[in-house]
Amino acid sequence: MFELAAPTALQWLIGVELARYRNEAGFSLTQLAAACGIGKPKLSHLETGRTTQFPGDLRRILTACRVDREDVARMIQLTTRAHEASWLGAWTDVVSDWLRTMVGLESLARREFVFEPIVLPGLVQTSAYASAVTDAATRVSPDVASRLVEFRMSRHRLLHKENPLELHAVVNLQALHLRVGDRELMNEQYRHLVALGALPDVTLQVLLPEAGPHAATTGQFMLLEFEDARPIVYVEIQDAGVFVGEAGRVRSYTLSTHNLERIALSPAESAALIGSLIT
Repeated sequence: MFELAAPTALQWLIGVELARYRNEAGFSLTQLAAACGIGKPKLSHLETGRTTQFPGDLRRILTACRVDREDVARMIQLTTRAHEASWLGAWTDVVSDWLRTMVGLESLARREFVFEPIVLPGLVQTSAYASAVTDAATRVSPDVASRLVEFRMSRHRLLHKENPLELHAVVNLQALHLRVGDRELMNEQYRHLVALGALPDVTLQVLLPEAGPHAATTGQFMLLEFEDARPIVYVEIQDAGVFVGEAGRVRSYTLSTHNLERIALSPAESAALIGSLIT
């Protein structure tokens, strides 16, 4: 697991990939430094994302790790991507490093699967819902609450850009029944969910208690998939975020997504249920 305060999401993601390949090759940092001719301190900074990873350095490292040409090309391609999370700069004074990293990774992802058992996921919240949730959070001071809501709403651009993020959200019925604000606010939120579910790149499913035990009883998680990097899992805890990159653990979460998708209501059934809650 990685608990981090990375400089940028893109550099952090490349660094995680470098560490994965080094570990798969069975190298320590000292051994890799000898094999590729790059100093151990620099290798460490490259893996944490604290030093910009240039294509030449990546090629030397990956060649030493005996990585296939196709994967080397994929990694080089990753370094050329424009950093799509540059819009985060406006909120650096109110958003923690771990949250900024999560949203940066989200901006780079092609697909997101999120499971939320208690509240609705941030990407599907209305502004009023997000405001009410933020106001209820005792750790958020009133002077930054409104800007934090603006930040949350800015994430929605990912669902409406030219190549939108593919979102698959599974929520417990409890999350739909959690009373946030008044009835008018909840009706607005339900209508918003129905409208989002009709988008071609958004899939919403509701998990009923009657479905019984499932593979995600430990709680909320997010699985992010990328074009040029392997998946990352994000788990939110109080006042922090944990990022899971180890292949075996990521696979466990991936299997959990398959289980949730199978036992939850279908998207059509979920839309009907959500619509029935509008009064």
